[in-house]
Amino acid sequence: MSRAVVFAYHNVGVRCLKVLLARGVQVDLVVTHEDNPAENIWFGSVAQVCEEHGIPYITPADPNTPEVEAQVAGLDADFLFSFYYRHMLKAPLLASARRGAYNMHGSLLPQYRGRVPVNWAIIHGETETGATLHVMNIKPDNGPIVDQQAVPILPDDTAQEVFEKVTVAAEICLYRAVPQLLAGTEQLKLQDLSQGGYFGGRKAEDGRIDWNQGALRIHNLVRSVTRPYPGAFADIPAGRLVLWRTRVLPLRNAVGDQGMIAADEKNLLLTTPDGSVLQLLDAELDGHKLSASSLARYAGGVLPLLPTKEVNP
Repeated sequence: MSRAVVFAYHNVGVRCLKVLLARGVQVDLVVTHEDNPAENIWFGSVAQVCEEHGIPYITPADPNTPEVEAQVAGLDADFLFSFYYRHMLKAPLLASARRGAYNMHGSLLPQYRGRVPVNWAIIHGETETGATLHVMNIKPDNGPIVDQQAVPILPDDTAQEVFEKVTVAAEICLYRAVPQLLAGTEQLKLQDLSQGGYFGGRKAEDGRIDWNQGALRIHNLVRSVTRPYPGAFADIPAGRLVLWRTRVLPLRNAVGDQGMIAADEKNLLLTTPDGSVLQLLDAELDGHKLSASSLARYAGGVLPLLPTKEVNP
């Protein structure tokens, strides 16, 4: 029986750990994270899976210490796997597995190397993403590819919806690849790094809306950071506006002036500088739900997005 050490977190970590067990891999140790109390923990627990299956696990703040390196090396595992583990693994850990170290990344490499690839793919309006199993080396996400599985991104898909698809893609990809890894018959494909870029992490502030952008770009930002993420927001004269769900309408210059949220009988609508129209399906102003009926309390039944002197004519 082949043996593995697994570094894992989040839903991809949960599902991929279960794939290894289903494929008959003996997991000698799991390295995972302590949940951050300041973070919205909306995903599954790798530690819980370990407890259910009697797998030893540790939660070091830094996996690259001599103590952790010695513990992992002492197991003399065949494979090391990383499934959405949040720390970079340095050379001593990568060299500790006799038959190699492999990572599952949430994009179709070489596209969207780096952090939060699902969110970045949506922001950039991609219509497809997926999961990639690849060889780990010192540089992040640039090792040879073992296997990939693509999934579609639909026009109104949110980050959580796409992440759920990517989780299934990762499960399929790993389930297909493990027998090849165990048999030593995997076919590796070198990445052409010129065909993709590296992206960093995102902060809540990165969800700030730029009203100079068109409806589609704003819509892509909204769906990339909507719940369970902090949301797309802007500070407008009436308070803090948060957009949770939007839709781009097949209209041009249809409602109100640019720089204003207006309403028809039932809908909140915004005409953006490129003349396209964004429907606000779920919005809040200072923590209170904003609706077409509530918009009537504002002068003229419109809500300025910018101080009056900054609104475009």
